[in-house]
Amino acid sequence: MTHTHWLFGDQLGPSFLSPDEGGPDRHAPVVMIESRAVFRRRRFHRAKAHLVLSAMRHRAAELGDRVTYVRADTYREGLRKAVGRGRVTVCHPTSRAALRLVRSLDRVTVLPPRGFLVRPEEFAAWAGGQRTLRMEAFYRQVRRDHDLLMEGDEPAGGTWNLDHENRRPPPRGARTLGVPAPHRPREDAVDEEVRRDLDRWERDGDVSFVGRDGPRSFPADRRGALAALRRFLSHRLAGFGAYEDAVLAGDGTMSHSLLSSSLNLGLLDPVECVEGAVAAWRAGDAPLNSVEGFVRQIAGWREYVWHLYWYFGEEYRASNALGHTASLPDWWDALDADAVSARCVATALRQVRDTGWTHHIPRLMVLGSYALQRGWDPAAVTDWFHRSFVDGYDWVMLPNVLGMSQYADGGRMTTKPYTSGGAYIDRMSDLCGPCPYRPDRRVGEDACPFTAGYWAFLHRNRAAFGRNARMSRAVRGLDRLPDLAALLEQERERQDVRGHSPP
Repeated sequence: MTHTHWLFGDQLGPSFLSPDEGGPDRHAPVVMIESRAVFRRRRFHRAKAHLVLSAMRHRAAELGDRVTYVRADTYREGLRKAVGRGRVTVCHPTSRAALRLVRSLDRVTVLPPRGFLVRPEEFAAWAGGQRTLRMEAFYRQVRRDHDLLMEGDEPAGGTWNLDHENRRPPPRGARTLGVPAPHRPREDAVDEEVRRDLDRWERDGDVSFVGRDGPRSFPADRRGALAALRRFLSHRLAGFGAYEDAVLAGDGTMSHSLLSSSLNLGLLDPVECVEGAVAAWRAGDAPLNSVEGFVRQIAGWREYVWHLYWYFGEEYRASNALGHTASLPDWWDALDADAVSARCVATALRQVRDTGWTHHIPRLMVLGSYALQRGWDPAAVTDWFHRSFVDGYDWVMLPNVLGMSQYADGGRMTTKPYTSGGAYIDRMSDLCGPCPYRPDRRVGEDACPFTAGYWAFLHRNRAAFGRNARMSRAVRGLDRLPDLAALLEQERERQDVRGHSPP
């Protein structure tokens, strides 16, 4: 008997309907459920809500009579309306909450996960043989197993990691990188319907959003996602590597692919992304450092984060090794970039407010670093990233933010906290020039919030980092600061009792 196959809103590509390797029945009818409760639970970015609903409705239109599309308050209610007591299959969901739900339902069979290169049992076998679970070792294993950028048994070019070639600061005096623009989708009648529905839900007080819902910036269907991939591979990949970690105030996208939302909606498969990049290198259309950097992001970091989310277990969510408990300030939660005078923070918040996206350096070294230095509750920071970014999902943000960005796991993912003084931001961006704060000042009205914040953070966590091989030298530097007492008093005065004053 044919079972109905349930597609979640991040399982929208063809691989989730493929019968290969334990997939659904080839001719299975499909059910999709648009749950209003999902949007009530969190105050999501409006552009994210728009993208997810648009992608789901576009997929339903593609499937035509094969799909039953249900709009319901909850998933349980929608499934009951759609299939009654019928049997259902579903590919392994991407969150623990969704997995608990489907496993609690009668007559639902959970199939293996799709949309990733490495199977859970493969990761478990690799992890079982490791003393520490470092991404670099995992990445090399994935490269070998999938023959990515390999020349026999050796990495192409003789080295696994070309990060040293991918850390150039932006060209001096440039306002943009001058590369061709990324693919931009066109909105259609589906988007108009979604926007009307979101407007009505907000007017009715049923849900509340944050951020702006301008013209949709990211693909909402398979055709658009493939067009975005082709555009990146043919026009932007070649220039990606060298300036991968650079930031320009007037060029928010630089040479980045902007494919994360399409990958995380299931519209693109990681195999086609990395194989397309490798093919571009072999054809001489992109240099090795750019291709290796892109492959590392997808076959390395994305896979690593996905598997750590499941491998670490639910208790990982409560990690708070540094004991940070301060709540997020209202201006931050509201994406109020106009409340901030520090140009780097204002620029990053403004892009999140307007698009629901920034690339990894503003996320990690501006937004994440600022939260870490001020001791904000890592669970709240993780939730904020989940809600505020179009590519944010529980599996994405829990390891990325709680582990890497906020160091709340005490080093299970990374060997040191990812934070710095203003000198790093000054070197890797054009953000500091017009800023009222100076990156080389620790104390005074023009003291950089990152430079002062870095030293205050080290002082607060002196005991935790004094024995860390990568942090002990910086900690010892505290004793050489003649103005440390003044700096600490300044940072206390800059914040109110909850740490809420903007920089």
